[in-house]
Amino acid sequence: MSWFESFVLGLVQGLTEFLPISSSAHLRLTAAFAGWHDPGAAFTAITQIGTEAAVLIYFRKDIGRILSAWFRSLTDRSMRADHDAKMGWLVIIGSVPIGVLGITLKDQIEGPFRDLRLIATTLIVLGVVLGVADRLAARDETGGKHRAIKERKTLKELGVKDGLIFGFCQAMALIPGVSRSGATISGGLLMGYTREAAARYSFLLAVPAVLASGVYELKDAGEGHVSWPPTIFATVIAFAVGYAVIAWFMKFITTKSFMPFVIYRVLLGILLFALVSAGVLSPHAGESAG
Repeated sequence: MSWFESFVLGLVQGLTEFLPISSSAHLRLTAAFAGWHDPGAAFTAITQIGTEAAVLIYFRKDIGRILSAWFRSLTDRSMRADHDAKMGWLVIIGSVPIGVLGITLKDQIEGPFRDLRLIATTLIVLGVVLGVADRLAARDETGGKHRAIKERKTLKELGVKDGLIFGFCQAMALIPGVSRSGATISGGLLMGYTREAAARYSFLLAVPAVLASGVYELKDAGEGHVSWPPTIFATVIAFAVGYAVIAWFMKFITTKSFMPFVIYRVLLGILLFALVSAGVLSPHAGESAG
């Protein structure tokens, strides 16, 4: 991998990790369109450490409160009713599905799941799901001609059941094209949570899963065509760009619809299907033979 490739892929990772359009799919597609080798699941997981570092800094006050309350709840029973302590437990519970499925499906994640036809399918299907969830949220927030505005849930109302559902939604992002934020935000909106609550929990829930995955994949970073220096460079780029994207996205969702992302996902999926069907792109473009 050249320095230019690592710069572009780090930029793509930072731009797409927190938007509901799938960073893993865009890394895969960028390489395929450019005629580069597929950077692979290990490169993707490690560069995500950069974007999660951006989450740790942006949400440092929230994370600090949650960690403090959670640790105190281990020895102080009275703390177990504290909202931040509960959030700590719910993040752990919500991380179980992706942890179990990530280990179980490791070979599929690194192989068949990176087929461009599957990515095109998930881009379109999850785009439609996000669109439906967004419309339901908009209807509740604005009300209809003959109905009152429906109150949506906040994170203070999050319980074990919803935490697990969020977790299973996040686990769907093991398939490139799904999008971690897209799946969890869609799940949150369909369960009746506000846009801000769904996005905030989505970002917090991703921290342990992404960091664990990145650390686990460190052993494979220097294998094949991807070496350590370009991987580190891409991770730094992803961190810087990712932080800016979080700040923008958290402001965006308070007043705007997700429909631009829905339209983009569906159009990209259709384009990808067309290119593969026409033979312009191989469904396995850029994949290493070994």
